Amino acid sequence: MTGFAENRRVATVALVVRNYDEAISWYVGKLGFLLTEDVDLGGGKRWVTVAPANGQGARLLLAEAAGEMQESRIGNQAGGRVFLFLETDDFVRDHATMLEKGVEFREAPRVEPYGTVAVFADLHGNLWDLIEPKR
Repeated sequence: MTGFAENRRVATVALVVRNYDEAISWYVGKLGFLLTEDVDLGGGKRWVTVAPANGQGARLLLAEAAGEMQESRIGNQAGGRVFLFLETDDFVRDHATMLEKGVEFREAPRVEPYGTVAVFADLHGNLWDLIEPKR
């Protein structure tokens, strides 16, 4: 017994963005995510979440940068490493669709022991893996 509830999960990951609407447009239009929440918090702040269309996995909280320090993190939240991993059940289909929609892949697809993968950049340059895990 660990003392923690057994049913826990990472539900939301904050992603610093330049502009709420620009980010919504990119994630919905280029990755096919759904806008799951857009709540006005007052003072120019909003609670904006997007998630894969199937509702699986963590949501992204699109957090508009406030101030110099947060602005300096836009596009480099993981120090140049892959930051997020978008899993798919059909790499070829999703890779082709993302290319058609103008997503910038930084490499050709490759097969690794853990699955088929290719690195892409989001609208601000954060790196992601598109990955079809080995089953």
